[in-house]
Amino acid sequence: QFPFPLGAVLCYNQSNHQGSERMEAMQAFKKVDMEAGLACEHYRYYTEALKVEFNMTRRWMANLLRFCHAHGCKFYAAAIYCVTKALNRIENFRMFKNADGELCVWDKIVPNFTFFHPDDCTFSDCWTDFSEDFPTFYNAITADMQTYKDVKGIKTKPNQPANFYCVSCTPWTAFTGCGSRVADGQPAYFPIVVMQNEKCGDKVNMPVNITIAHAVADGYHAGLFFRYLQEELDSLR
Repeated sequence: QFPFPLGAVLCYNQSNHQGSERMEAMQAFKKVDMEAGLACEHYRYYTEALKVEFNMTRRWMANLLRFCHAHGCKFYAAAIYCVTKALNRIENFRMFKNADGELCVWDKIVPNFTFFHPDDCTFSDCWTDFSEDFPTFYNAITADMQTYKDVKGIKTKPNQPANFYCVSCTPWTAFTGCGSRVADGQPAYFPIVVMQNEKCGDKVNMPVNITIAHAVADGYHAGLFFRYLQEELDSLR
């Protein structure tokens, strides 16, 4: 069963940022031992015979807004912290294929989040390194939001690392389901998470959708994510 067992050798992503020791440490990963995993048959089936993705949405009332009001925090930044921490607890949402096509697992993934430009109704994305320490991460992501909020174009902050996942929030409309698809392409191994924050008193009606390649995760792992996300939301007090 998932998760796959990991090899013993620690490797590093060979990107264009080799000169930065901090970037290398951020992008550390391990190779998966494909011979020892009971789920290898499933992985090969969903990468060779049936290249599909799946998505799942859960709706609940979150107390996060109360925490944000009490501590003067931005809801979006706090929600990204909870989502990222929950995802990093699950190995399957940190999987990727390296340049040689080998299945690997990042030590951690970092959020690549979108923000809206109300003047022309476009959006841009930005990334922030992740820390499990809430004040450290919150200060870093809100600083990035302030620094790059007026930069137009798809990419704002340079040197986006390879170990990212995508997260966004759609406050304009409620939804009960959402999905992303690459036409004639490979399903994304990195998670794609979409949230919505509809205020209901001091709580938020917060549907959260996750999309992922079926080769690396299934409904069990999506269920784990939602359970861990609830735990992380409840832990902020």
